[in-house]
Amino acid sequence: MIASRPNLLGIQRAIKSSGKRAYHDLVTLPGQKPVVSQGPPGYSAVSGHVVTVFGCTGFLGRYLVSKLAKMGTQVIIPYRDEDEARIFKPMGDLGQIVRMEWDIRNESQIAECLRHSDIVYNLTGRDFETKNFDFKSVHVDGAERIANIAAQSGVSRLVHVSHLNASAESPSKFYQTKAEGEERVKAAFPTATIVRPGTLFGYEDKLLTNMAVWPIWWKLNHGQTKIRPVHVMDVAQALANLTSIPQLPGTLSLPGPSTLTYEYLLGLVDSITLRAPSRAPVLPKAVASALAKAAQSVWWPALSPDEVIRRYIDDVDVAGDWAAVGMSEPSEIENHAITYLRRYRSA
Repeated sequence: MIASRPNLLGIQRAIKSSGKRAYHDLVTLPGQKPVVSQGPPGYSAVSGHVVTVFGCTGFLGRYLVSKLAKMGTQVIIPYRDEDEARIFKPMGDLGQIVRMEWDIRNESQIAECLRHSDIVYNLTGRDFETKNFDFKSVHVDGAERIANIAAQSGVSRLVHVSHLNASAESPSKFYQTKAEGEERVKAAFPTATIVRPGTLFGYEDKLLTNMAVWPIWWKLNHGQTKIRPVHVMDVAQALANLTSIPQLPGTLSLPGPSTLTYEYLLGLVDSITLRAPSRAPVLPKAVASALAKAAQSVWWPALSPDEVIRRYIDDVDVAGDWAAVGMSEPSEIENHAITYLRRYRSA
């Protein structure tokens, strides 16, 4: 026992030296105890934050959870499908990822998911309507319900993710409900941060990979619709950076660096996949809408009627607020497209 004591003291000194803290490790949240980070950077660190990410099983949510967990944050994972939640198991150290089943209409489950959190992200959304969930029930009622419960539970920060084209005057019901949801969230949680990203691209996205499989649906409007695509990793990093900013109320726009047309993107996909340009005809809007309505009888429609409307709407031309979240300009789509499209080459 006596011989082992110097080793024990050495271990204690090593722990103390590695656990030194400085002023930059302290983040003070209004109405909450200070959040103090400790430990070496990476999965084994402790950021001091407990975060709930609603909509975590979606495209953006998976990357956000990965970023947060890598910072040493304990992340609450509300899920509906057990199979979709399994992807999060290796993303964090033991005890960092806490999975909890929930339903967007169940207030007690929502309260249970966020009652220990100091930051709540709401990434819930739907690209098309189903018999169980329409746009209003998710983008408006669901968002308002989460904001109300977060305010009642004393949550310090609420980050609500909307869309760059959210507008009450938009012909798209998707964009209309996104705008209405923003207003409901701000009424329930006045200091909420509203984030409006552009169209996302990345692994398993619904932009580049969809163009490689179904180019005909992207020729609507003769491919002249203008969008501002942004890398999903850049948006996920911007959202993760908000954990180190005590308060940032208002609306942040996170568009891509360039304005591109669908025609240009189709040419980019063809050049990377080494395939000849598609000879599929340009469908009139009325025909595309009729086909999309017929596809609603299928469990996973190829294109919804509202998506047809969105294919004719240009992305708004606004300056990005990347500097406010501690980032420079996001990546150009040409720098990453080959990573996601190489698998579509015939050889």
